[in-house]
Amino acid sequence: MSGIEISVLLDKSKELDQLRKEQDEVHQEINKIHKKLQSTPEASDAILIKLRQLYCQAKELAENEVSASNALMSQLDALLQSGLSAAQRKKIEVSEQKKKRMKSDSDIARFPPTASVRSQLEHAANLKGEQVAARVSSDDAEKDEWFIVKVINFDKDTKEFEVFDEEPGDDEESAQRFEVFDEEPGDDEESAQRKYKLPMSHIIPFPKKNDPSSAPDFPPGRHVLAVYPGTTALYKATVVNSHRKLPSRVR
Repeated sequence: MSGIEISVLLDKSKELDQLRKEQDEVHQEINKIHKKLQSTPEASDAILIKLRQLYCQAKELAENEVSASNALMSQLDALLQSGLSAAQRKKIEVSEQKKKRMKSDSDIARFPPTASVRSQLEHAANLKGEQVAARVSSDDAEKDEWFIVKVINFDKDTKEFEVFDEEPGDDEESAQRFEVFDEEPGDDEESAQRKYKLPMSHIIPFPKKNDPSSAPDFPPGRHVLAVYPGTTALYKATVVNSHRKLPSRVR
């Protein structure tokens, strides 16, 4: 905010103060005439004309005060917008991205919405040792990060999953060695980076391998998660064609 802008604001505020002082003077004159009318009910035409003039003057000053106040507020809004434009734009962009992500995430099926809370918790507890899709990025992150992970544990009290990000080729035994055996220097940091505690809203169970009927039929246009070949990373995609017996093509 420059010195010139501050000067303009101060001038406008002085104008507002002057208008209020003039209004106070007019109100004092009006009150004097009111007291005189109370003591002498029969007032002359000159007094009534004077009172009307004072009311008109008070009305004009009040309207000028409103105009000056609106102008002052507009100047303040413009200065605030210019001074915080970069931060505000960033905040708006993040907010819009979050809204789009929430809309996209709502299209991706998670736990059965019609199931009771108890059955959802039981379903979550039964996922121990299973692979699931997990969003490991925080809610306020600008970009989503989805991975295929293995569930280590589910805490029914906190409703949180403890998961392990398996790289291609990892198995149950290697994952256990990572937790129990002595690691070489630097392995602690790697292990901490690959294990996460996530809420239920960040987890999407996969259909059962031995039950094809549990796999949903995604219609064209539906948002889904697809895996990058040879990795555990997932990305959001849109179904182009949906065939029950053939893999869906996504773009």
